[in-house]
Amino acid sequence: MENSAMFCYQCEQTAKGEGCNKSGVCGKDPEVAALQDVLVYALKGLSAVAVDARKAGIVDHAVDVFTVKALFSTLTNVDFDAARFVDLIGQCTSFRDALKDKAKKAGASVDEKHAAVNFKPETTVAGLVGQAKIASLKADTTVNPDIQSLQHILLFGIKGVAAYADHAQILGQEDDKIYAFVQEALAAILRENMDLNGWLGLVLKCGEINLRTMELLDAGNTGAFGHPVPTSVPLYAKKGKAILISGHDLKDLSELLKQTEGKGINIYTHGEMLPAHGYPELKKHSHFYGHYGTAWQNQAKEFAEFPGAILMTTNCIQRPREAYAANIFTCGLVGWPGVAHIADASFEPVIKKALELPGFAADQEGKSVMVGFARNAVMGVADKVIEAVKGKAIRHFFLVAGCDGAKPGRNYYTEFVEKAPKDTVVLTLACGKFRFFDQELGDIGGIPRLLDIGQCNDAYSAIQIAVALSKAFNCGVNDLPLSMILSWYEQKAVAILLTLLYLGIKDIRLGPSLPAFITPNVLNVLVENFAIKPITTPDEDLKTILG
Repeated sequence: MENSAMFCYQCEQTAKGEGCNKSGVCGKDPEVAALQDVLVYALKGLSAVAVDARKAGIVDHAVDVFTVKALFSTLTNVDFDAARFVDLIGQCTSFRDALKDKAKKAGASVDEKHAAVNFKPETTVAGLVGQAKIASLKADTTVNPDIQSLQHILLFGIKGVAAYADHAQILGQEDDKIYAFVQEALAAILRENMDLNGWLGLVLKCGEINLRTMELLDAGNTGAFGHPVPTSVPLYAKKGKAILISGHDLKDLSELLKQTEGKGINIYTHGEMLPAHGYPELKKHSHFYGHYGTAWQNQAKEFAEFPGAILMTTNCIQRPREAYAANIFTCGLVGWPGVAHIADASFEPVIKKALELPGFAADQEGKSVMVGFARNAVMGVADKVIEAVKGKAIRHFFLVAGCDGAKPGRNYYTEFVEKAPKDTVVLTLACGKFRFFDQELGDIGGIPRLLDIGQCNDAYSAIQIAVALSKAFNCGVNDLPLSMILSWYEQKAVAILLTLLYLGIKDIRLGPSLPAFITPNVLNVLVENFAIKPITTPDEDLKTILG
């Protein structure tokens, strides 16, 4: 496996639960996988120089922003366009060499012993692919497997941090300590010789930094668009021209809404964009109509049948099929060969395509769902929640949250929510909720039994809710009648899990399978310290939790 054309195991759906070594289950081909490895290798070299420069007080903001943006581009399902990676790798080494010269001129000591600090990339796809052997995840066969496991947990965790940091930066929210840690972590993987405890400490620090990053993104979203409020969202269509927007980036959605104002086009959301309907500054647009489809299970069918244009932002998107690729546009970091890309948030091509396509022929009827139960909304009724718990009307809370995916086994989450007793409340967030988001669970004394907190990054809201409840009940978070049932798919989920571990949250149930990059020994450490455990069956887990 180590000597094959590619090796990737950063997502939950990796082949055989071990690693993709022919092509990615996500649709990533060996060429793109190799280029992503080379980019990460080059970023390690850039980060090593940045760490040395920081010791001399030299900080380059352009380098910092580039580092997280480039690292974000290597997440699962973000960018499969080989040509763009050639450009990113070239930019990376140019930034590195300029920063190295600047640091040396200022009298800084730059450690150049590692080859990545002086790596000279080829300028073509074929040339870079030929250099990928030195950059693969398993390139260094001398590393202890448990150490390597923790290094990869750290790498995938900072990839998640990079995604949230990039979103936050676009909304004007930054913190230099986030950039500094991402570079510290990348440089450490390149240079540091630590024991298991040292690497575990760095992994937990990643969780701390991710908490701060999600806090910034929360501030960016709520500062620009207001705090979410409970809102009913139609899951059916309205007659007329249509654009479907999928992904995470609320600023892209805001720009699309502004640019389509008065053009006779209704805007629908998909997947992780569903929570956008709860934001006051977004929901005020009269043509912001509803939500179309789920997250993963039927995505190809949904996109193929959508009679309008489709705009994809960020990740959590399956690779488009050729049959409907002509109706799809990407923006931001997202890129696929053969799919039109919009680099400057000028969505005229999307609007033009939507006007050419038929749109929906007639109004439809169907279900609606509620969104907008972020921390302000939930804590606004905290007195009712506390009274319901004290009066034993609410026995337990379940946070059933995380990523969705296409691999079998994720029906566990649907069944878990369906079987949760009627005196329990389900909090949910991220795209994993599309396994059960339209369930009609009723309410407890006016408190809905299913509360949609928002996107994956709104784990920050969930944490704030848990902390507020623990204060109200004068106990620790682990003593609350609260259980976390998490699903993971990609690297942002890794970052969030590390945040929960950093906060000392215990008894997390994780599925549908455990990460391939966690060795048995590292898993034992997590079990011993945090009582983390795999999901079993809904019946068994409910019985264990509730007694």
